[in-house]
Amino acid sequence: MTTTEPGQSVELIIGGMTCASCAARVEKKLNRMDGVTATVNYATEKAKVTFADGITTDELVATVEKTGYTATLPTPAVEPSDDEPDELKPLRQRLITSIVLAVPVIAFGMIPALQFDFWQWASLTLAFPVVTWAAWPFHKAAWTNLRHGAATMDTLISLGVVSAFLWSLYALFIGGAGEPGMKMPFTLIPSRGSGAEEIYLEVAAGVTTFILAGRYFEARAKRRSGAALRALLELGAKDVAVLRNGSEVRIPADQLVVGDQFVVRPGEKVATDGLIVTGSSAVDASMLTGESVPVEVGAGDAVVGATVNAGGRLVVRATRVGADTQLAQMARLVEDAQNGKAAVQRLADKVSGIFVPIVIGLALATLGFWLGNGSPVEIAFTAAVAVLIIACPCALGLATPTALMVGTGRGAQLGILIKGPEVLESTRRVDTVVLDKTGTVTTGRMELVDVLLVADEDRSEVLRLAGALEHSSEHPIAAAIARGAMAELGQLPEVEDFGNVEGLGVQGIVDGHAVLVGRTRLLEEWSQYLPDDLAHAKDHAEAEGSTAVAVGWDGKARAVLVVADTVKATSAQAIQDLKALGLRPVLLTGDNEAVATKVAAEVGIDEVIAEVLPADKVEAVKKLQGEGRVVAMVGDGVNDAAALAQADLGLSMGTGTDVAIEASDLTLVRGDLRAAADAIRLSRSTLRTIKGNLFWAFAYNVAALPLAAAGLLNPMLAGAAMAFSSIFVVTNSLRLRHFKPLN
Repeated sequence: MTTTEPGQSVELIIGGMTCASCAARVEKKLNRMDGVTATVNYATEKAKVTFADGITTDELVATVEKTGYTATLPTPAVEPSDDEPDELKPLRQRLITSIVLAVPVIAFGMIPALQFDFWQWASLTLAFPVVTWAAWPFHKAAWTNLRHGAATMDTLISLGVVSAFLWSLYALFIGGAGEPGMKMPFTLIPSRGSGAEEIYLEVAAGVTTFILAGRYFEARAKRRSGAALRALLELGAKDVAVLRNGSEVRIPADQLVVGDQFVVRPGEKVATDGLIVTGSSAVDASMLTGESVPVEVGAGDAVVGATVNAGGRLVVRATRVGADTQLAQMARLVEDAQNGKAAVQRLADKVSGIFVPIVIGLALATLGFWLGNGSPVEIAFTAAVAVLIIACPCALGLATPTALMVGTGRGAQLGILIKGPEVLESTRRVDTVVLDKTGTVTTGRMELVDVLLVADEDRSEVLRLAGALEHSSEHPIAAAIARGAMAELGQLPEVEDFGNVEGLGVQGIVDGHAVLVGRTRLLEEWSQYLPDDLAHAKDHAEAEGSTAVAVGWDGKARAVLVVADTVKATSAQAIQDLKALGLRPVLLTGDNEAVATKVAAEVGIDEVIAEVLPADKVEAVKKLQGEGRVVAMVGDGVNDAAALAQADLGLSMGTGTDVAIEASDLTLVRGDLRAAADAIRLSRSTLRTIKGNLFWAFAYNVAALPLAAAGLLNPMLAGAAMAFSSIFVVTNSLRLRHFKPLN
């Protein structure tokens, strides 16, 4: 038996859940145990359990299994293999088979003109695999629920399908429905004695197919629920060159221990958190921070695992490894935020817990009433079957996936990806939108924005010489200057004797000129000093958050090049659109206060939260939520992933990292912030459509139940009403195709 320490937490993987009410049952059962507090997440299929001294994990697993589900402890992550089985394949096979077989069955049953001799036997042959093999997941779940005294939507689906099929077998083999040339006309009110001549195979096959379609699309969305954590952990280096007795030895990164010294060459990832022993370079931390400017580092500076060495060779001493690294901590932040967000209980599953027992009771009462009145068995059973069939939740199964499919299809045309129906509820209540700066409001790429010249200097000549020299460097700031020069001048001259002065800049010969580009200290070492007015302009540019690079040649300082991350052309309009929806925009960034304030003023944002670490972004979102606000978060970097998961609604820019995209609820594929307002509007429209669909799906059933119980509704008409409710749901959903963006 597995023992545990007091006050410990454990994560259990729960299997067998088919709806949100299943998660609620498991959670309720676990919380009934003394000293146990549990939260079960249907989307991630995990239970986070905190337990007191004396409780064992075996007892927790046993409690879950007594509820009718499976529970296992997580196993160590392994690399996915190319031949990894497709978990959706069985469900996809059932759905495709059902569609192929059910379409002719439905056509035969609903259109008398297609009813050739022995059509009923052809229908039975086609419907049998659908009702048995394709519908097996529903029957299995219904049986499991029955053994544990519970009822869900699976129970009603299984009952409706099995009842329709069994009555059809009775009508075919015992009643008169199996006679050659039998026709099944469409009548509004069943005629007395005609029940044994009616078959309902099209109802059994149609219900199975429609519900399978809904389950398939739901499973596809759930399959991606853990992708954010996998993408985050895959950022780390896979192997590392460790120094052992003065020699480099290549080992897997997970074998590093605290105190090991390892080598990071230009272009390589830093294997784990550590301190630089020797060397200096620029480290690109954008994949972790989302910020575009590389950080200059040297001996004694700390570096973070998964960042990229953009410059010289570094020797780093490991200070944190494994679960203690910043990357692993960020992974935990994402997971905690996801587990803390309660999954939206689907309306159909909520109601089915009450609806199913009532319908079953009504069907039995109907059967007893007619038999008690001395009516023939056929009449009594026909009325009872009509009750079950009219209540069969075909339209309920279509209500969410059809609206979601149409809404997401239209969204894709507009550059918006909605990941599932569970994300839509919060869009109706969102009142605050938190925006990351870099890559969201701004382009996320350094650009040459200004050229400050010494008197009488020529702009083109400055760009020609400085651009040529920087074109030979791989530094991101150098690349921005080179791009700006080439965009303005075209071809740049060749460079001779190019050299990189670590931590200061670059130097070389261009067209016979000895050119220096970099920090003012580099120029001053060659007695090239900026004039006072240019020095002041440089200081002003840096105070506003830009990066200023000095340029000099032939013994004289000539200019200052200003490089900055620029605001997207559409960001100001996007902020106006968000405000028009009644949302309050907040700029949240790890950048300094001066840069954040300038960007916010440029796009029309009044509230700024600057200089925050990744963990602080989560706390900032929690603080806003603590003030009673319903928060939407828009971001693109790994550092935004946990905040995106914590927010009531997470929107990621498609131009950002995979981790941010997977952790979010909505993805703006175009990378255009204006799509954020359209995403919220489309999500709200889709949610309204889903709720409307669910209302009318119930309305059709509930309105027809008294008619069925009174024997005034032919089960064939019950099937037609069910089909019509489905058509209505689909038609209502198709209205989302006409959704128009604001811009």
